[in-house]
Amino acid sequence: MEDVQIVDFEEIDLAGGTVIAGFPSIGLVSTIVANYLIDALGLRQIGAMESPYFPTLSVVHTGEPLSPVRIYGGSLNNGQKIAVFVSEFKPKPNLINSLSDSIMAWSKKKRCKLLISPEGMVVEGKTEGDDVMVDAYAIGSTEDARNTLQAKNIPQFKNGIIAGVSGVLLNKGKHEKFDVISILAEAHPNYPDARAAASAINVIGTVIGVEINVGPLYDEAERIERQLQKFHKQAKPIVSGAGQIPQPNMYG
Repeated sequence: MEDVQIVDFEEIDLAGGTVIAGFPSIGLVSTIVANYLIDALGLRQIGAMESPYFPTLSVVHTGEPLSPVRIYGGSLNNGQKIAVFVSEFKPKPNLINSLSDSIMAWSKKKRCKLLISPEGMVVEGKTEGDDVMVDAYAIGSTEDARNTLQAKNIPQFKNGIIAGVSGVLLNKGKHEKFDVISILAEAHPNYPDARAAASAINVIGTVIGVEINVGPLYDEAERIERQLQKFHKQAKPIVSGAGQIPQPNMYG
């Protein structure tokens, strides 16, 4: 964990709460999910992740400089406590273990009870602009987490490979007996898939028992995808590596 540090901007009570890990994945599903939840649930920035190996730049939104990896949090009207890690940058492979360790340690320190990591999943034959409702699956790190999925009639992912932060968090959750759920939404691999993100958010809402209106996300899917594609092209000269290209904040 020495490669990654978490800086808390303020102390916040997250006991019994849920942590969402939103790092870029197929179709940028995780990043879109995290940004949408931050806006839809009215969360505020409570901290940031720092590392000498993160991209050396600032993400500027509405005149405010933001770190490459940020933490937002808050309490909802029903008392539900939520924290969201969000980044527009795909972590380098050598950082994934340290990053996942830091998220897990922070979640346990804050006495959270559940960690959710949404992901995009490649689907053969999916075409751009396909309006068919997107399917989503989930997998839990513990028997309790899997029982929760079964009780809420969420299809469970049975066989395959989950890579990156989600895969490592699932393994750590199993070893440390901490509830981790990875949500896999069918997504297009070649463009930001807002519809797949909406599907993942619906599952998150079901898991934690919170109603989240994804109507605006479906309505603006085309604009969001077009905006991200444009920014993707503009950012190429700034950051080397296709997996290290920043994306703009999509909402607000």
